[in-house]
Amino acid sequence: MNLIFVLSDTFRRDHLTCYGRPPWGWDIHAPNLNRLAGQSVVFDRFYQGSFPTGPTVLDFMTGRFAFHTIGWAPIPAGTATLQSTLGRSGYVSMCITDCHPYFRPGCNYHQGFSAFEWVRGQQADNYRTAPVHVASPCAPGKCREYEKLVVPHLRNTAGRRCEREWFAPRVFQAAIDWLEENADQHESFFLYIHAFDVHEPWDPPRYYVERYDPGYAGEEVILPRYDRCDYLTDAELNHCRALYAGEIGLVDRWLGMLLDRVSDLGLDDDTVFVFTADHGFYIGDHGYIGKHTVLEPTRGWPLYDVIGHCPLLVRAPGQAPRHVDALCQHVDLAPTLLALLGVEPPPGLHGLSLAPVLRGEADSVRDFAINSVTLPTNPNVRAYSTVLDGEYALLYAGNQAPSELYHLPSDPRQERNIIRDGPGVARRLHERYVAELEVLGTDAQKLDLRRVRPTA
Repeated sequence: MNLIFVLSDTFRRDHLTCYGRPPWGWDIHAPNLNRLAGQSVVFDRFYQGSFPTGPTVLDFMTGRFAFHTIGWAPIPAGTATLQSTLGRSGYVSMCITDCHPYFRPGCNYHQGFSAFEWVRGQQADNYRTAPVHVASPCAPGKCREYEKLVVPHLRNTAGRRCEREWFAPRVFQAAIDWLEENADQHESFFLYIHAFDVHEPWDPPRYYVERYDPGYAGEEVILPRYDRCDYLTDAELNHCRALYAGEIGLVDRWLGMLLDRVSDLGLDDDTVFVFTADHGFYIGDHGYIGKHTVLEPTRGWPLYDVIGHCPLLVRAPGQAPRHVDALCQHVDLAPTLLALLGVEPPPGLHGLSLAPVLRGEADSVRDFAINSVTLPTNPNVRAYSTVLDGEYALLYAGNQAPSELYHLPSDPRQERNIIRDGPGVARRLHERYVAELEVLGTDAQKLDLRRVRPTA
């Protein structure tokens, strides 16, 4: 059995038709992802564990939470990963990504793969030195770290002429090329694809954007400053949404080409195909644009559902397409995929195998989930964790901010904070949260800061 795993960075769950639609009511055009969803087990309650991207990838690759220990850091030496475990079982593994943090100095997220390909030029990748001067699509002050993130991107993408020169096409074409060369060369393979799109900067070809905001002639805020969104006009905010939706269209088209090639090569019947994301993105939701204030730790943002609630589609031979509501997280993916491939998992994983759910033998494997930024030792850092039991969500930041409580079945967009009406529920979730941190072996200094009871 083979494995193809696709992670689209920052892909909002509510932008897939199988999950609904975004709050501004658009029907997002993604026919290939809709096709995949119709062939897959669709997980309705799949949550990020460790926020943001790097820790999530660690959760997935290692089957162990990162938020209570190292956060965004290299894979610790000697750590068993999904790719290294499969390698010891005879799998050939390939990592293809344009997510430059995998390869920046000190990072080693390609560790354990048989080979890897880095598609160069995304965001802050210092790939080109010319042209020296680039034209900004908007006022630099509206952008996040303009000189560090936007200018290199504009320089790296200068001179693009046709769609295949954009990043998502290059990533998926590299995956297609690898499959064509390798599909019949190895007994079993693991192809891992991390497309940095739909992460900002948002600059898909114009025709993808026109579907949502035709005729727009204002500034294009392709990499917005993470902040309250009121620094943007209504038209600019709407266009940010259109740019983001256009990125999804670009990813969808080239993912569709990959799906077609998998079928062309006769791999459908012996390949597990997974599509997911690491987290979402605020585009006006709760008054924010972005995902967190990384440069201002005292202004940490809550991890509402739009950030932590992620898409997960698993197409596995012999599994009937359907929706399941089992609560699950990224740490559960490694043991699940190893079980589907018939490979023994390494010891000491935090993740739980979802194979019984996929086989219809169980409705759930966990009844509790934590989505969290890296836990601090500094008592003045506002660090949010979201604590979930499938019905309620507690948004908690110790003594740095009032807690919030939401009843998800009746309030999925988390618009009615009921913390004053349900203090008993909040205390129960917090007690379970602290108990889980203790089981994980959280450092005592960090743990003491999280023992503070939630308050309204």
